[in-house]
Amino acid sequence: MKFILAIAAMFLALTTGAAPGHAEGDVKKGEVTFQQRCHACHTVEEGGADKVGPNLFGVFGATAGKRAFSYDRRHSSEIKASGIVWSEETLDGFLENPKDYIPGTKMPFVGFRKKADRDNVIAYLQSATQ
Repeated sequence: MKFILAIAAMFLALTTGAAPGHAEGDVKKGEVTFQQRCHACHTVEEGGADKVGPNLFGVFGATAGKRAFSYDRRHSSEIKASGIVWSEETLDGFLENPKDYIPGTKMPFVGFRKKADRDNVIAYLQSATQ
């Protein structure tokens, strides 16, 4: 009986938003936040179109500003020169305040002040872009 309860608990955890991803984030909340604040400029699906900002599929492990981007002129030289490799940590810093993290960036987004919002978006990005 304990085994069955343990299996049921694991199933519930995996199907109610506790999906693998950023350890501190909620994938479902991150998807909502992304749709509200990021989707106007970015897509996440494999082969998705670039918008004002690049498609983010495969962003984890990619070097900032080095991927092909159909609107490449919009990548600031500062992003291209930063050498940043996108990870949970670097995305957290960038999403907190892009202009402070990479001075001179052309990205007009002011950032997520709340750590929970950043964690949630990063969790969503991990689930949607890998």
